[in-house]
Amino acid sequence: MPLIRTLLEQQEETLSPLAARSARSRGRVRPERPCAVRTDYVRDVGRILYSLDFRRLRHKTQVFFNPQNDHICTRMEHVLYVSYIANTIARALALNTDLVQAVSLAHDLGHTPFGHSGERTLSQCMAEADPGHPDARFEHERHSLRVADRLARRSGRELADLAAEAPGACPDAGPPGPGLNLTFEVRDGIVSHCGETYGEHVLVPDRDKSADSLGGAAAGRAMPATLEACVVRLVDKIAYVGRDIEDAVRAGIMEYEDIPPDLASTLGRSNADIIDTLVTDTIRSSLGQDAIRLSPERGQAMEQLLQENVTRIYRSARIARYEKTARNVVEGLFQALFQALSDPERMEASTNRVFRSFAAYRREQRYGPGDRPVQQVA
Repeated sequence: MPLIRTLLEQQEETLSPLAARSARSRGRVRPERPCAVRTDYVRDVGRILYSLDFRRLRHKTQVFFNPQNDHICTRMEHVLYVSYIANTIARALALNTDLVQAVSLAHDLGHTPFGHSGERTLSQCMAEADPGHPDARFEHERHSLRVADRLARRSGRELADLAAEAPGACPDAGPPGPGLNLTFEVRDGIVSHCGETYGEHVLVPDRDKSADSLGGAAAGRAMPATLEACVVRLVDKIAYVGRDIEDAVRAGIMEYEDIPPDLASTLGRSNADIIDTLVTDTIRSSLGQDAIRLSPERGQAMEQLLQENVTRIYRSARIARYEKTARNVVEGLFQALFQALSDPERMEASTNRVFRSFAAYRREQRYGPGDRPVQQVA
């Protein structure tokens, strides 16, 4: 009987000629035996879902900091929305939905708490603590790849099971070593998802990009290598442009009636309408194209609505007060941990739970001389 994975890979041959095929993946950093019942992309989905780093997304907020309100969007909800919307588009375009799901679920694994407020503050802390270093800044796209490649850890039991792996078995733990050892296509989609490029309406994949470029300083802004990752990059904006308005209405910052009439008539007057308009337009504009695109009218309207969100929501007085809290938390933790690194033995013996946890984390990561203190704290 043929392997189930082989049958699934054969089914992928019915996809669009422009779609990614798991059987033609550019592989993993550390080679490993294929699974008997799952394609490589499906296997990546499992590793991401079962990682502790994915679970932490449920405690990270997007724009609004309100842990008492279950209706305010969290980072985990956001990635689930991205996965659903991106799969809707990918399925209509006959692209590889397994790859889309993996990239969608993992794209924000390295995001800070407190959304982009936390990201800006952490980046500033790194620059001040390590002035002059060419890489003394924080970008959540690149850090998400760092989480997948280096920081994500598997338990000793999982690695022991792997060592005793029987032929044909396929535990999600993956091979020994740091990180999740994901495929090139998923890693590429993670680092190049860049959801803050408001004026980007047409995404053409860079199919010739090298694996070495994924860790470069410009990796977060480079175009993805696959159409599937291009879908996720566009959908990242589609998923939050209307949802942030929905949360702002719930928080009393604005009303749906505040959406400019011309944008409301082009995109819709609710989050559901906006998503439906942009998804339908993306499918129509991208059919048969080696690109993922919005029509000029809808693309410009989405860009204008995102700029409206900047003015009405992200720069509102209430968000400014929230950002002060975020800055205080991130700066306070960063400075305390950075100073603690000057005396590691004292940190190990500290009665402070945060310092002891940081000491344990450093042991777990097996940091060496090449790991800068500022990066360890980040």
